[in-house]
Amino acid sequence: MPVDARRRECAISVLGGPTTVVDIAGRRIVMDPTFDPPGVHSYLTKLTGPAVSADALGPVDVVLISHDQHPDNLDDDGRRMALAAPLVLTHPGAAGRLGPPAVGLPPWQSYDVPGGSGSLVVQAVPAVHGPADGQRDASGHINCEVTGFVLSGPGLPTVYISGDNASMSAVKDVADRVGEIDIAVLFAGAASVPTKEGGRPLTLTAARAAAAAEVLGAKAVIPAHVRRLGPFQRGRGRIRRGVRSDRDRQPAARCRPRRVARLDRQLGPLTSARSADLVLRSPEHPLATVDVDDHTGDGG
Repeated sequence: MPVDARRRECAISVLGGPTTVVDIAGRRIVMDPTFDPPGVHSYLTKLTGPAVSADALGPVDVVLISHDQHPDNLDDDGRRMALAAPLVLTHPGAAGRLGPPAVGLPPWQSYDVPGGSGSLVVQAVPAVHGPADGQRDASGHINCEVTGFVLSGPGLPTVYISGDNASMSAVKDVADRVGEIDIAVLFAGAASVPTKEGGRPLTLTAARAAAAAEVLGAKAVIPAHVRRLGPFQRGRGRIRRGVRSDRDRQPAARCRPRRVARLDRQLGPLTSARSADLVLRSPEHPLATVDVDDHTGDGG
């Protein structure tokens, strides 16, 4: 089902790059909005626009921002879209820079999202944007301050959205404190920049995404912030080979899509076609993801 202004009961769609739409508990949530057109933007070159425009999404209840300092996670049009929403949840530093309606959540703090058809809580969780021994900024964060999020509520799947995280320690902390995750949206492009940390990954590699899925006990994994070609990020093919659903994960193993691809013992095969609308339906929760290219350059 194409993503448009119609809200689905429970669905997750990756529009391109990190931008992810979550329909849950009667609310529409957008993570890391990037809606600039293709072309040169600051020090990044955007290869392909989003699969869906911001206007086509209709009203949005909440925008989640992992960090505001890199334009591949929050670009100009994405910033305008976020600040027009009734609520933005992010980390405290970003909230201070963005201003209202942004609310800063330190790690493990929760926020009860108003409206919708039932209770929904968004919890900020740790994320580390680079190797554990990487260079720290003035506030003590590697690369810059970043947050992930967990969405949960009575009768809802528990959804983890990693943000730009490279740390397995952060993933284990989420598993230990939150418990089992139903759906993991992993920013798993192994982003790297030659001038940062000696070119070491600033986000999850395919192997670490696979390990993260195991640690989290995730029943379904959706890769985001990945691309097929180019120096900046790894493609979905490598993620697909790395992230597998083993036989112990029966709900994920029983998923069958209506179109494009199937999720059997591994995630895939995913295509790069703009029209790709991969719908995975498990006995518990329907999912959707759209695969498009995103950026190249020195983002991270």
